[in-house]
Amino acid sequence: MDTIFNTTISSTSVSRNDSNSTNVDESALLFERLVRIIIPTIFGLIVFLGLVGNLLVIIVVYSYKQMRNTTNILIVSLAFADLFFIIFCVPFTATLYAMPIWPFGDIWCKIVNFLMYVCAYASVWTLVLMSFDRYLAVVHPISSMRIRNTRNAYILIALTWSIFSIGHIRLLLQYDELEYEYGGENRSICHNVEKETLPLFHACFFAFGYVIPLLITCVLYGFLLKRLLYGVVPGGSQRAESIRSKKRVTRMIIIVVVVFAICWLPIHIHFMIQSFDPYYEANILNTSFLMTANCIAYMNSCMNPILYAFLSDNFRRSFKNLLCCKRERYNKFEYERTHARCHEKDQKETLLNNATKPSNVNSKECLLNTTTKIAENEKDSNCNSESALEMKTVITICN
Repeated sequence: MDTIFNTTISSTSVSRNDSNSTNVDESALLFERLVRIIIPTIFGLIVFLGLVGNLLVIIVVYSYKQMRNTTNILIVSLAFADLFFIIFCVPFTATLYAMPIWPFGDIWCKIVNFLMYVCAYASVWTLVLMSFDRYLAVVHPISSMRIRNTRNAYILIALTWSIFSIGHIRLLLQYDELEYEYGGENRSICHNVEKETLPLFHACFFAFGYVIPLLITCVLYGFLLKRLLYGVVPGGSQRAESIRSKKRVTRMIIIVVVVFAICWLPIHIHFMIQSFDPYYEANILNTSFLMTANCIAYMNSCMNPILYAFLSDNFRRSFKNLLCCKRERYNKFEYERTHARCHEKDQKETLLNNATKPSNVNSKECLLNTTTKIAENEKDSNCNSESALEMKTVITICN
């Protein structure tokens, strides 16, 4: 593979055009022996932390009903992307470091690379969806109540995975197993055979898998932070506790996005240099940079659960309960402090302010209309619980 997921050490001293060369660089062999010990060990730690952490995130969200809101469902999608990336990427890259051959055959070479890129794209665009969800929750909290529900979240997640799965079918044709000889030893790698299209491939990955999604995220957070600074929602004012709550959730998502951008920047820099620098050589220095960039990019897949544990009271509490085998259930207003409680208080106050303004409203008519809305709202099983609660609070207002 000449991409993110391959770091064939023998390329430091033998080119594809001279694959039968028997001139062995002793320094390259020494470097190779060291790499076969150090890098698989690092990757093994990444796999362990990533599997445990992302599985905990998935189990926690689906074990506690109170945790199943739109933001956490998107976090689960990101956890699945990281989990698949760890399963289908890191072990096979570690094998390339530890062994001089690709032992998994031609078909698995194609499947692995297909899944690797699908998971990479799904990760970054799930972060865009999470940013958009935060934008709606903070900037348009009232009008987005019927949009921000679990059903729509699942639809967007399914569309994201489907689009990138279909769009990367061509990768099944681009990758093949390549056999060559180095130092009198027969070797093989999983390799992108369409080298003439590799610069365009890397440029598209950089644009659509890094720059564009991060730019969209920055624009969304620009509007979001502006709203948080003013601390006002359409139709009324927010409580100080509500503002702090939204800031905590938003801060967590921002940090996750920033960590992703930092972790994936080195590998994209390497791709651009490798693809567009005519003097690029696969020497020990450049290969070392590629390996370091690989390690940093892979570490991102195991860092998100750690960030959730440090930045979210809900996740931290749920992790502890799950690990300690506690079945304690929290009151919704206690358990969902950063998502539901303050959101509900804020929206009830807003509705109260709006409902008390018109003095000529007939109370019976208001109660009838509100009851109808509640009935319609309760029929929608996918509607957020806070939406139903807001409708019910208007009954008190109308009386």
